[in-house]
Amino acid sequence: QVQLVESGGGSVQAGGSLRLTCAASGNPSSRNCLGWFRQAPGKEREGVAFVYTGRGSTYYADSVKGRFTISHDNVKNTVYLQMNSLKPEDTAIYYCAASAGILLLSARNCRFDYWGQGTQVTVSS
Repeated sequence: QVQLVESGGGSVQAGGSLRLTCAASGNPSSRNCLGWFRQAPGKEREGVAFVYTGRGSTYYADSVKGRFTISHDNVKNTVYLQMNSLKPEDTAIYYCAASAGILLLSARNCRFDYWGQGTQVTVSS
């Protein structure tokens, strides 16, 4: 089992920055894939950024490339999402996710089994 707890959400004006933090606990072998998803009202959940720690591979949705950066700290068991140049369309609940991710070629192939409770990000124009 894996437990994930997000923090760092809030309200910011367009062009601003936020850093989301996800504290992970539980079975380390079930956390080789770490990722961030988001869901805006009336929209489907979207994969934003993934990291496959075994290969150091990352994946970003086209909508956030060049603005968001995912990173992880194995000592602190934490995954971060640095969000810069935020836009109103980035407004959503952001969820941290994890999975075992065995023998994957890249982060793009991650599929997730464990989820955090979410943290709200609101970007005003």
